[in-house]
Amino acid sequence: MLPNPLQALSACATVVTGPQFQTLAALAPVSEYDMPSHLFADRPAPQPPERGTLDALISQTRRLRGDVDAVRRDAVVDEDDPQGRWQRALCDLAVHQLDDLGAQLGQLKEGVPDGPEQPAEPFGPGADEAAPADPPPTGSLLSRVGSAEWNLLTDEVSWSDELYDIFGRSSEAGPLTLDELPSMVFAEDQALLTAMVTGCLIDGKPIDGEFRIVRTDGRVRTLHMMGEPVLDVDGCTASMWAVLRDVSELRRSERAVRESRDSLQRRRHIERAEHRMAVELQEAVLPPWRGSAGLPHNGPAGLDLAARYLPSASSATIGGDWYDALELPDGDALLTVGDLTGHGVSATSTMAMLLGALRGLAVAGIRPGPLMAHLNQVLDTSSQPALGSAICCRYEPTSRTLTWAQAGHPAPLLFRDGTGHTLTRPEGALLGATSGAAYEQAEIGLRPGDLLVLHTDGLTRGPGRDKLLELAPRFARARDARECVRSVVEEFGGAARENDACVMVARVTGGRS
Repeated sequence: MLPNPLQALSACATVVTGPQFQTLAALAPVSEYDMPSHLFADRPAPQPPERGTLDALISQTRRLRGDVDAVRRDAVVDEDDPQGRWQRALCDLAVHQLDDLGAQLGQLKEGVPDGPEQPAEPFGPGADEAAPADPPPTGSLLSRVGSAEWNLLTDEVSWSDELYDIFGRSSEAGPLTLDELPSMVFAEDQALLTAMVTGCLIDGKPIDGEFRIVRTDGRVRTLHMMGEPVLDVDGCTASMWAVLRDVSELRRSERAVRESRDSLQRRRHIERAEHRMAVELQEAVLPPWRGSAGLPHNGPAGLDLAARYLPSASSATIGGDWYDALELPDGDALLTVGDLTGHGVSATSTMAMLLGALRGLAVAGIRPGPLMAHLNQVLDTSSQPALGSAICCRYEPTSRTLTWAQAGHPAPLLFRDGTGHTLTRPEGALLGATSGAAYEQAEIGLRPGDLLVLHTDGLTRGPGRDKLLELAPRFARARDARECVRSVVEEFGGAARENDACVMVARVTGGRS
């Protein structure tokens, strides 16, 4: 005798994963609606769950299914975004499991039908509408669960109609015997199936495992098989019954979750590695000093310098910002800040290349305007296309003259006698924007006590430049350049910047005799 469909569903319920499905397991078996197997026929059957309880569970599951489906529909999946693919895969898996749970609860509610088996109450979107009279569509729960019994005494085999559908086999062809069953099973899985059947027939062990089959139409499906031996009055195995469930879609959803999760983890691992490389490269290139300091090698005594790199709100995005100060062979000082488009290793490596070229050109005696033209050519012919903004200043300590040029960059701020203003920019296009660009340069005389602030545009987007000028009184009271930089960091360091930024302060303290 074949087990009824509810017995099959209660056996299969453990295949569905997730804490929400423990309720279903607690409901099975169900007394007169669920005939216990021959092996355990002597056990008393518990009372069936009340109808109101199942109705409440079905309603809760429908609401949850609708909520999850809404999240899935609203999810915008970018094929280049591993996290988006992983989230969508989780939603698909949850919807698939909730559909199964809803159909199982519906069958528990309906009980064993008096006449021919009817589909369970519909579940999912539109479930509250009138149910169609058509049979369940391919892929529904009812077409994915079948049962079978193999009688060892008479060699009779009984399959449910659903099992024929699962195997893609016509009922006229008849059911498969236990000897014939492996012929449709993947060669890699035949040993597993043989071990499960042998353990059931000889050792009386329950069957619980999965294997893959190739249907008669060539489609590959994954089946989960649960069963047990049926004993005669002498305790010998008389037959074996089993419930087989097509779990192909469920396993496909679970595989999609695993693969998208693995892809996300690999992407994050790569991003962390690239972030470490970018940080190490940036630290290797930028000057090691962070506080108030003179130029290296006891350079011009007329400048007190301090600088700071300010990361973006997302510390994972290391950009191509730089600051630099260098004593030149003739005793002049080079002051520069700049910014390249992009983030990560590509931006920092291009920044290192450009900063190296800038230092070499300055040491060779190239003035700021022509120097910018050379940098533009370097970036324009680079194998890693990028745009950059920069400012290059050459300070002559004896005359206290500042000569400077810029390439699409914010002009320096000059603070004198407690007030600040922006220097007038000479003409200069972004680096890498156009070939053969020419760059003008400007000159300005400085006085002892003057303060120059050079920064990248990530510091003062929007009204930030006015706020920087408002720091003039604090700069006037500051003891050194380091204290000025600290004031800037206090004002702008906590801002949620989209990009990183650099700021450098140079205070004129005197000249070289």
